Amino acid sequence: MIDVQVEWISFLVVALATLFLIGEILVNAKGIFSVLGLGFIGVYFSSHLDTGMFFIMIALYFVGILLIVIDGKVVNDGTLAVIGTVLMIISVGFATSNWVTGLYAVLGVFIGGFSSLLFLKVFKKRKMWTKITLFDQLTNEAGYSSMNKKYESLIGKDGFAITDMRPIGNVKIDGAEYSAITQGKWVKKDTPIVVLQVDGTRILVQER
Repeated sequence: MIDVQVEWISFLVVALATLFLIGEILVNAKGIFSVLGLGFIGVYFSSHLDTGMFFIMIALYFVGILLIVIDGKVVNDGTLAVIGTVLMIISVGFATSNWVTGLYAVLGVFIGGFSSLLFLKVFKKRKMWTKITLFDQLTNEAGYSSMNKKYESLIGKDGFAITDMRPIGNVKIDGAEYSAITQGKWVKKDTPIVVLQVDGTRILVQER
């Protein structure tokens, strides 16, 4: 067993482990960062835990990293990132019997995690993240294009106002409700209308 007793060494070991492991996920380091990260985190946990707890805590640590990366690259709502950060804090903080050493280790998680973002400025980003970003972009563009076509198909169609239009109100066309605007003229409820123009989702109508 390797004995890590000095608080700042715990900080340095955990910081480097987090730096390299998250860095390996973010950039294409050809496995070098993962080997370094695994080595550092293995030294930290093996110096404080017996075999049974070693595997439990290291599993929590890696699940935490995974959740943070998934949140940052896929979900983007912060929930998984918070859960992942908590798991990493628990794993390194509770691995020691000395709360000061645990506090230094927790600080190492934050410093290492934020520092790993610097790798993106030096190394090539992994292609899988680029593909995920591109897929999301294409999906959004396809959805926007589909909506535009739906609205454009309304040009020239008849409907009627289901609210008073002053000059903005709601209309019903082909059984569906839409928000629409007139050319400045007020139109009473139940008045027949026709669609003159569509700009994105903005529908311009006039009294039939």
